[in-house]
Amino acid sequence: MQAIRVLLVDDQPMIRTGFRLILESEPDIDVVGEAADGEEAVASAAALAPDIVLMDIRMPGVDGVEATRRIVGSGSPSRVVILTTFDLDAHVVDALRAGASGFLVKDGPADSLVGAIRTVAEGDAVLSPRITHRLLDRFAHLAAPEEAPVPRRLDALTGRELDVLRALARGLSNAEIALDLGVGETTVKTHIAHILDNYGLRDRVQAVILAYDSGLVVPRGGR
Repeated sequence: MQAIRVLLVDDQPMIRTGFRLILESEPDIDVVGEAADGEEAVASAAALAPDIVLMDIRMPGVDGVEATRRIVGSGSPSRVVILTTFDLDAHVVDALRAGASGFLVKDGPADSLVGAIRTVAEGDAVLSPRITHRLLDRFAHLAAPEEAPVPRRLDALTGRELDVLRALARGLSNAEIALDLGVGETTVKTHIAHILDNYGLRDRVQAVILAYDSGLVVPRGGR
């Protein structure tokens, strides 16, 4: 099996060294390069074509959010996982909108870092439980009345696909969505795949952004 190629981006050499030691102890992960700032990260991502870019969010000059925006905007297949010690809502949302496929806090356990890289490499998305909780507390106390019209932007989706998209925006896993809707987990995966394909989305994080941006779901008091 081909190893997952990872680019490490952080302005602190000791942080990069620590992550390298963790990741290179895994047989299926290969650290192919390092970058000390966002500008270097964009250039390295283009030159090395890593599967995953592990990106610090706060760096001098070009920060992780802007670097993510440039990498994703270039059409690169590399997926970005943001690392931060500051799990602030504004930074979370900015990076998700920029195209990040996930978030982790730097002080999390090593196995969560390794697991996140494998998850994102398989095409899924990941958020640390702490950031997910903060994000949903702030933005996903949803009030989407059943009588509200379906946004025109989403009229390509079936009723069941809209139900799945609402559930994604609530932070539910595939298994939880299946239980909530009374369908099989394979069916849920099929619906999610159709949503992503219809709107050219990279992963379920971008589907959640679509749900908010379209007005299908809104923060409590937002409608």
